[in-house]
Amino acid sequence: MRERQRETEAEAAPDFPVPATSAEVLLDGHRATRDRVARSILDHGPSSAADLASRLGLTAAAVRRHLDGLAAAGLVESREQRVYGSRGRGRPAKVFALTECGRDAFYQAYDQLAADALRWIAEAVGGGKAGEEAVAAFARARFGRQGERYLSVLERAAAGQRTEALAQALSADGYAATVRRVPSASGKAGPSSPAGAQLCQHHCPVAHIAEQFPQLCEAETEVFSRLLGTHVQRLATIAHGDGVCTTYVPAPGAAPSPAPDADSGAAPTAGTTTEEPTASARRNPHD
Repeated sequence: MRERQRETEAEAAPDFPVPATSAEVLLDGHRATRDRVARSILDHGPSSAADLASRLGLTAAAVRRHLDGLAAAGLVESREQRVYGSRGRGRPAKVFALTECGRDAFYQAYDQLAADALRWIAEAVGGGKAGEEAVAAFARARFGRQGERYLSVLERAAAGQRTEALAQALSADGYAATVRRVPSASGKAGPSSPAGAQLCQHHCPVAHIAEQFPQLCEAETEVFSRLLGTHVQRLATIAHGDGVCTTYVPAPGAAPSPAPDADSGAAPTAGTTTEEPTASARRNPHD
C-alpha cells in the first residue's frame, strides 16, 4: 500500500521528474557543473583553473576535471596567459578560453541578424518590388558562389550520377541530402521512358530565414538547374512547412512534373533513400 501511495504521489507531481537512478543524478549534476564552468569562462574571459575554482566555489582538482572534459569535446582550449609589462619568474600561467564551437554552444542571434540584414537591403532600395528584387539578387549571388564550389565536384561525376554528386556536396555543407530515383509518369522505366530523380534535403541551415525570404529557395533552385544542366522543379521546402526540401530532376526527355507512385518500384541508387514524399511534398511550395 505504501509503495502504491508513493507511485500515486509521483504521478501527481509531473513538474518535478525524478531520475530513475542515483547514477543519473550524478550525471545531471556533472553536466550542470560543467556548464557553469563554461559559462564562467564566457562571462569573465580566459581563466585559470584557480580563478574558476574561486568563482564557482569548487576545488581546483574538480575544475580541472571539468576543463579536461570540455577540452576533449572541443569547447575550450588552453593557452598561456598574456602578461602586460615585465614577466616575473616561473612558468607563465595557463588559462582556458572558449573555442568557436564553445561559443556556438551558447545562444546566438545569427538568424535574427541575417533577417535584419536582408530586411535592411530591401528597405534601402525603397521596398516593394525593388526590395524583393534586391534580396533576390543577394540570394543569387550567395548561392552562385556556393554553386561554383559544387561545380568541380559535379564535373568529376559520371553523366548519370551528377544528381548524386550534388547530394554529396550538399551533405558536406550540412544539408543531409539524398537522391531517390523515380520512373516516368507512365510507371515504366526504360529507354523510351527515362527515369528522373528526387533530390531531398533533410536539413536546411537557413530555413528560418527562408520562411521570411522565399527568394533564398528560388535562388537555390536556379543554381541546381544550372549545375545539372536541366530545368528542375521544387516540390517542397522545409521553409514552407514540409518535412523535406524536395527537388525533381528530370532525365533527358522525361516529363517535367512527376507523379511518383508508392508501388511504382523505383530503384534507389547508392546513398539514396526510398522514402516517399508526403502529399504536401507533391505541390509547389510557392503556389
